[in-house]
Amino acid sequence: MRALGQRSDAKQKMVQAARQLIRERGYGATAFADVLTLSGAPRGSVYFHFPGGKAQLGMEAAEAHAHEQVEIIDRAASGAGSAAQLIERYVDLGREGMVAADYGRGCGVAPLVTEGAAQESAELGETSRRAFSEMADRLAFHFVAVGVDRASARVLADAVIAGVEGAMITSRALRSPAPYDAVRAVLVSHAATVSPKAAGRTRG
Repeated sequence: MRALGQRSDAKQKMVQAARQLIRERGYGATAFADVLTLSGAPRGSVYFHFPGGKAQLGMEAAEAHAHEQVEIIDRAASGAGSAAQLIERYVDLGREGMVAADYGRGCGVAPLVTEGAAQESAELGETSRRAFSEMADRLAFHFVAVGVDRASARVLADAVIAGVEGAMITSRALRSPAPYDAVRAVLVSHAATVSPKAAGRTRG
């Protein structure tokens, strides 16, 4: 049991190390050697835990990123009484994380797409699509929970994910949180137009 636990722990550390490196430098520039150094895992762990090679590691790192984002979305939704409040909290968490990382981290999924890896591997492509879908689905779920109709919730969720992804890139380039602030303002303004109160005013 102890050996199994140790192996599982080593794999988890490697996945998290890969996720961190992909966020910092991209998928192509992330090598197994760097993952081993950062995670402290033994070299034999590569072939034992990731028989599918770097593509498998990239997929599991992307899945871990999506899982964390869903948890962040749930945390932002906790106590939020409107779509606007949820957006404010979610975008602010991303902004705070970027500033704390000194503008040195990006998305754990996007590099699989932007660097062409998703086009070269059907599995990587499907993983990246599923990761973004899971994030948007979770946002849409919470938007519906605060009264937004399903169609509007889906559009708003897609816009939030797209906006935050864009803010992540431009914020790193500018070394400024201003893109997050701009995205937040526009999305919150739009959310007000699809909120239950706004819909009620329109009907009245």
